[in-house]
Amino acid sequence: MAARLYLGTARYSSWSLRGWLLVRLAGLNVEEIFVKLAGGHSLEVKQVSPSGLVPFLEHDGAQVWESLAIAEYCADINPSLWPSERIAKARARSIAAEMHAGFRALRLAMPMVLGRPDYAGLGQTPESLGDIARIEALWTQTRKEFGAGGAYLFGANFNAADAMYAPVVARLLTYAPPLSAVAKAYCEAVRAHPLVVEWYDIAAKEPQSWHLEKYESLA
Repeated sequence: MAARLYLGTARYSSWSLRGWLLVRLAGLNVEEIFVKLAGGHSLEVKQVSPSGLVPFLEHDGAQVWESLAIAEYCADINPSLWPSERIAKARARSIAAEMHAGFRALRLAMPMVLGRPDYAGLGQTPESLGDIARIEALWTQTRKEFGAGGAYLFGANFNAADAMYAPVVARLLTYAPPLSAVAKAYCEAVRAHPLVVEWYDIAAKEPQSWHLEKYESLA
């Protein structure tokens, strides 16, 4: 079986960003195949992914979908994706799982649209701001307990937990809600990570025809 990672439009697909970061962090050698999203369930994605969703990883005989499953698969190959210490690893997995399962109000009010600085101030509903407050609390407490020695959630190493929150950072930078100093510093550190920079560059090079009006007309 060929090694492939199927991904959606980089400009919009927050889950693809997570999967891509995890695979890159693990050092897997895969062909990266970007598929244009149509909004909702895309026919093109259904043709390449058993779940009809992206990211979808084929690697060394394994087929893996869902971001947390990709995280664990990649960590089996490269254990440094999670902190090595038991308590820190438990925290990392917990906050990653909370991201995977929750924060629906934030996702709906502030969809990921890279490269739209004019969206500052949009999407600030009571529910989305409540999600942001919870995320800020998670980041602040995790940084306080485990983040000494670096700018990321668990210190110097950008790991699977950071990968799970990278699209949240992208949303916060795009929509610019009020943030604490800790959250702002963390967002700046994630945005400056070389892999995140590369993803933004990939998004910027996508054809204009891949843009979706539903996301481009929020302002």
